[in-house]
Amino acid sequence: MGSANLSSRVILALDVDTIDQARDLVSHLAPSFRIFKVGYQLFTHYGIQALEMVKGLGGEVFLDLKFHDIPETVARACEEATRHRVKLFTIHALGGKEMIKRAAEQTKMAAEKFGVTKPLVLAVTVLTSLNQEQIREVGIDLPLKDSIIRLAQLAQEGGADGVIASAQEAALIKENCGKSFLVIAPGIRPAFASAHDQKRIATPRAAFEAGADYIVIGRPITQAKDPVEAAKKLIEELREL
Repeated sequence: MGSANLSSRVILALDVDTIDQARDLVSHLAPSFRIFKVGYQLFTHYGIQALEMVKGLGGEVFLDLKFHDIPETVARACEEATRHRVKLFTIHALGGKEMIKRAAEQTKMAAEKFGVTKPLVLAVTVLTSLNQEQIREVGIDLPLKDSIIRLAQLAQEGGADGVIASAQEAALIKENCGKSFLVIAPGIRPAFASAHDQKRIATPRAAFEAGADYIVIGRPITQAKDPVEAAKKLIEELREL
């Protein structure tokens, strides 16, 4: 498949303290990566400024705020995400089919309204920091993989473009929802990195081989002593595919 093609499907998570740190990472790593995740930490502090910074440096934005509320509230949030020309953003599948449907519909309408490319709407299934025992604590008694497949199918029925799920479930999701239904896999740890607080992790190679369309990686790159060198190591791992 080629490392150059795969590197365009790697999303770098900008989970850092300041926008200056984020800007430095995008400036130095944009040659290696195209899509950058703006999540709770950066967005809560800097808001739209963080999105504009990434776009201004030639990057594309993955807005990861996991919208989860009543359908109308989520629909309006999706419209605003679309207005700001993000490439993809997250809602939470546990919001239910009606919420997912309104999110997908409003995103499409907003893209036409603003004359922009429609962002990909991605539904979070089960966080990769959770295991079977922990999801049981919140009242989900189905086996973990069954829960994820059920949520993925619900997201597809509601019109989402894909889901956020562990690479360990990617093949099952593709089997049940079809190859065109996107799987974005967080919890990625290259061979040279530690697991940190993630439970259901995978290497970049394993994630892509399992069927993930995109992977999300953060700390192994952003907290490395030399992020540029860490990025080169990651790309070298991808070169083997």
